[in-house]
Amino acid sequence: MDKNEIKKAIENGKTALGIELGSTRIKAVLIAEDHSPIASGSHEWENQYENGIWTYSLEAVWNGLQDCYRALSKDVSEKYGVTLSTVGAIGFSAMMHGYMAFDKDGKQLVPFRTWRNTITGQAAEKLTDLFQFNIPQRWSIAHVYQAILNKEAHVNDIAHLTTLAGYVHWKLAGKKAMGVGEASGMFPIDSKINDFDKKMLGQFNDLLKAEKITWTLQDILPKVLVAGEAAGSLTEEGAKLLDPTGQLKAGIPLCPPEGDAGTGMVATNSVAERTGNVSAGTSVFAMIVLEKALSKLYPEIDMVTTPTGKPVAMVHSNNCTSDLNAWVDVFQEFTKALGMDVSESKLYETLYTQALTADADAGGLLAYNYVSGEHITHMEEGRPLFVRMPESRFNLANFMRAHLFSSLGALKIGMDILFEQEKVQLDQLLGHGGFFKTKEVGQRMMAAAMNVPVSVMETAGEGGAWGIALLAAYMTNKAGNQTLEDYLNKKVFANEKGSTIAPDKKDVDGFAAFMTRYKTGLGIERAAVEGMK
Repeated sequence: MDKNEIKKAIENGKTALGIELGSTRIKAVLIAEDHSPIASGSHEWENQYENGIWTYSLEAVWNGLQDCYRALSKDVSEKYGVTLSTVGAIGFSAMMHGYMAFDKDGKQLVPFRTWRNTITGQAAEKLTDLFQFNIPQRWSIAHVYQAILNKEAHVNDIAHLTTLAGYVHWKLAGKKAMGVGEASGMFPIDSKINDFDKKMLGQFNDLLKAEKITWTLQDILPKVLVAGEAAGSLTEEGAKLLDPTGQLKAGIPLCPPEGDAGTGMVATNSVAERTGNVSAGTSVFAMIVLEKALSKLYPEIDMVTTPTGKPVAMVHSNNCTSDLNAWVDVFQEFTKALGMDVSESKLYETLYTQALTADADAGGLLAYNYVSGEHITHMEEGRPLFVRMPESRFNLANFMRAHLFSSLGALKIGMDILFEQEKVQLDQLLGHGGFFKTKEVGQRMMAAAMNVPVSVMETAGEGGAWGIALLAAYMTNKAGNQTLEDYLNKKVFANEKGSTIAPDKKDVDGFAAFMTRYKTGLGIERAAVEGMK
């Protein structure tokens, strides 16, 4: 679309707006009818650690949203010479999980407890055992049950329990509702009905009765909606709350609010069965859309859903590239000591590319990238290690390949539960994050680890704000009963440019040999944790 066409689309409300509240940045993206981003705005923010709780204040939420929207409006004005007064649809997304509890008058009962808190271990363990379904500490239901176990005074006054995305939507649209993907991080979802699991609701309500609590979960949880359903519209109060200048008009349709996991799936076109996406940077997590629910509980795997309710298995590893980045920093110091001026991007490209010339199994070298603890391998703390035998083939190429392989080691152990025990089938994996920045290298390593084709798309960097904007556009533009998968394939990603690398048998066999060494050597890591205090 040219500039005049975009200007007309903005004036006529033929756009969609997505706003996502991430952990360090609130980002807004306005998209045109062809789903391309045409304007954006952002606001930087940080959580606070107060009284032993990681939190964001409600004041920070609204100041941040208003500043973000102000920046977006300014971008529209400067680029196209028009005032932003309406859009075709709006969607809100945020960090999933956490605890936001309100009384019958809408008063917040305790400060927002974010996903980052690890204060619900007792509750998570008890609920996992009760439901025979993995309940991570960050889930909303773990937070509310921990508050009950702690005998916190506010519990009896809870009238509404929600998440950050759900809270923003409620205040702007007056609707206590959320998308099924976001809801799946509050309480387990039954994908057959796209609603909270009835059996588990009953089990939890029995716990409430035993504690003499008068409300039930059905009383306080939001209504669950799937992608494409209407979730209300921007109220007069909501319009002024988002845009205090009064230029934004009320009545704009809102799509169901979603979590950052769901918007990431949409932004990488990974919402269909047998597809998945993997985000690899400081940490790494893979989300695989399943054809059916898993047969049993696995503590290593979280179960959530797509924005349309399909079951998704999430494997998360705390450690990915942090140790590898530290080694690159050492090489950077070396170049400076020699009086050379090598850019960081050139250094990464040079070192990563060396791995392509290495022995398939990294020459018998072994590395553990555990800067922090790793739950998949049951390490409470991390001790980064590099280990080799006297006869190992120790050279730069093998050194880099070993560290790239190690970045995926814990993830591979979790994924093998899906591949080997649950026989999950995966046709393609979409990669995004810093691990994939150097052309070909990250894709080759990931394809070797997962033994599936790995693709990287040009739009992968657009992020969750674009993903929730796409969900808003889908709600208003879908043709009849058109599925989200069909809409994304035909309307959004039909002409998507990117690259796909299929697994090479030599690389796959080499990674398997490395993983045998990796698993056998975990005792070395355990000894380091216990021996270095």
